[in-house]
Amino acid sequence: MSEVIHMNNLTKSFDRFELRDITLGIKEGYITGLIGPNGAGKTSLIKMMMSMIYPDQGEIELFGQNHLRHQAAIKERIGYVSDENIYYENLTVKQMKRVVAPFYSRWDEHTYQKYQELFKLPPGKKIKDLSKGMKIKFSLAVALSHHADLLIMDEPTSGLDPIFRRELLELLSEHIQDEKKSILFSTHNTTDLDRIADYIVFINDGRIIFNEMKETLAEKYLLVKGGKELLDRDVRRWFIGIRESGLGFEGLIGNRVEGERYFKDTAICETPTLEEIMYFTVKGSETHV
Repeated sequence: MSEVIHMNNLTKSFDRFELRDITLGIKEGYITGLIGPNGAGKTSLIKMMMSMIYPDQGEIELFGQNHLRHQAAIKERIGYVSDENIYYENLTVKQMKRVVAPFYSRWDEHTYQKYQELFKLPPGKKIKDLSKGMKIKFSLAVALSHHADLLIMDEPTSGLDPIFRRELLELLSEHIQDEKKSILFSTHNTTDLDRIADYIVFINDGRIIFNEMKETLAEKYLLVKGGKELLDRDVRRWFIGIRESGLGFEGLIGNRVEGERYFKDTAICETPTLEEIMYFTVKGSETHV
């Protein structure tokens, strides 16, 4: 199975944060969700892929090519959507589209017009006067109009209403039907990824926690809810993270088989959501600092 993105021993230091020894492969033909808390390194990783910032060491390959030596060819094959505005604010939507379109040899004006109408983009309105949600819709219309082989999306549902957010997820699911298309989708809203992701990459504090098929997470992790009397020093070691209250506890175990064997008759055992896996993993790492 080929990789559309490959990172090898990537390191990047900032004033108070460091991405350390990131080695990561993103499979071609799938939707990969990138999750993690604020400040985990998600946007920094994406900006390095897009050559907006540069690693201190390590290599990035996109489509099997070095991302620095083949920037122009690579970027023509990428559709980029971010919750940050990357366009000239004083141009209208129509003017900005005219600036962007010539950079892509596969630009499809018919497809752009279809999305302009679908997203209700006002062609005569300046970028600076668009709402945050409309700016994201414009970025998405551009990304989908040059037949990009890879969509890189950094918080694409931020600022979108729930109805359009659902429509966006349907659009992405349709886009991926071509098994050569790939999507990297970074978001805080893990319910979006529960719906459409094939793989999940979890990053925390500048390190990759896991990169796994979404379905395997349900086989690996177990959410346990029960009374505090079930917890002693040895049992606590089984948990990645625990939240306690006056009524009892809930916690995440990384070995589902062992967890069910011990707790099946004494506690509630459930399959955790992506949000719960992320929450308890982060909580556990904070406890062990």
